[in-house]
Amino acid sequence: MKLNVRDLSFSFEDKTILDSLSFSVKEGEFVSLLGPSGCGKSTILKLLTGVLTPDRGEIAVDGNAIHGISDHFAYMPQNDLLFPWKTILDNVCLYGQVHGSVKEMRRKALEYFPAFGLKGYESSYPSALSGGMRQRAAFLRTTLCHADILLLDEPFGALDVITRGEMQDWLLHMRQQLGRTVLLVTHDMDEAIYLSDRILILNPYPAGITSQLTIPDTDRNRDWLYRQGELRSEIYRNIMGGNHHA
Repeated sequence: MKLNVRDLSFSFEDKTILDSLSFSVKEGEFVSLLGPSGCGKSTILKLLTGVLTPDRGEIAVDGNAIHGISDHFAYMPQNDLLFPWKTILDNVCLYGQVHGSVKEMRRKALEYFPAFGLKGYESSYPSALSGGMRQRAAFLRTTLCHADILLLDEPFGALDVITRGEMQDWLLHMRQQLGRTVLLVTHDMDEAIYLSDRILILNPYPAGITSQLTIPDTDRNRDWLYRQGELRSEIYRNIMGGNHHA
């Protein structure tokens, strides 16, 4: 489904965080919101999920305005938030437990376990899993929410650099299978370049989109990423230009 954000504004304690922010994400597109820490990226996701209420502006999915919490969005935070006393299977099926569809969700989850690299860990507890595996479990839980649009809030930010690279490779492979619309928040230029169809670059408070970049549609791997010096330079110039302007 297509996401449209128009003239979104939000303030907190007399500080303007967003001011007339507008952007769109096409159906099936992977878009990253890239900017320095503290520029309001996570606030945007919280407004989309309905956790926060905008001062003004409109959020619409397929032309229909969204107010408050909506089933159109599934949100994945930086930390996996797995319950340590529940098995991995029970953790990923939490949405079904809340909405009364546990049996069907468990069936679907078990089908996905091999693709998510979790086969054999259905009855294990989170303490038995590595950081990367826990994040894959959290991503599976998000995917099972049946939402049309996935909101990923720096999902690999807490991982070490090697595991983060492995998870980026995994997500790049999985996004082609899932076919979902994805909005990723990150401050990692390489992560945005590697995973995205398009990158929206944000300046600091009040957050606004200074520029956008379309990533070439090509087969991607680590070698391809390391050759993208020109894209990195362009992103850096735009971010620093936005900081200077602010």
